[in-house]
Amino acid sequence: MTRVKTFVTLTLLGGLAVVLPIAILVLLFQWLFGQVSEIVAPAVTWLEAHTEFKDTLARLVVIALILGGCFLIGLLVKTSIGNWLHRHVDHWLGRLAPGYSTIKDLVVQFIGGGDEGVLSGPVARVRIHGADNPLAVTAIVTSQHANGEMTVYVPTAPVPTSGFVFHVPAECVEILPGVSVEAAMKTIVACGAGSASLLAPPGRPQAEKA
Repeated sequence: MTRVKTFVTLTLLGGLAVVLPIAILVLLFQWLFGQVSEIVAPAVTWLEAHTEFKDTLARLVVIALILGGCFLIGLLVKTSIGNWLHRHVDHWLGRLAPGYSTIKDLVVQFIGGGDEGVLSGPVARVRIHGADNPLAVTAIVTSQHANGEMTVYVPTAPVPTSGFVFHVPAECVEILPGVSVEAAMKTIVACGAGSASLLAPPGRPQAEKA
């Protein structure tokens, strides 16, 4: 009876491990699609009134047009004229629109648009209590200072968008050049699972087992 119970439990947990991520992804997509639909509702209404696109198709067309517009703007700002225009618009918005500069800095830091963006920094193992203390955390180097010190961001599990900022000496920071930010974030979300391969020395993808 115990073996049957164990078999049923393990099988059920295995099924949940497959189904739950898919279900959560679908729910997240539905929520995100609903939020975006509310934002673009005026454009969708206009499109439905002037074209044959209706309901979901109209929303998808509007979203595709917005993404296409963002792509074209990205191409434009890569030109000298577009870059000049962007700098002037950015300057005047920073002066006339309260909070614009703060919002812009947050977006740039999040997407890694600058040299010191969170997503563009190297992943490191940081000894936050001193180089001689064995305690270490997974962190992202967000800034390097002229005196040699570094500023690091330490995400908290399982939500890596919140965390702590530390300013530490360079000798407390071990850069992990073979580890991407995405791989590091994956271990944070998984509450440390997968860190063995993440922190293994080159040539040893997993921690050795006795």
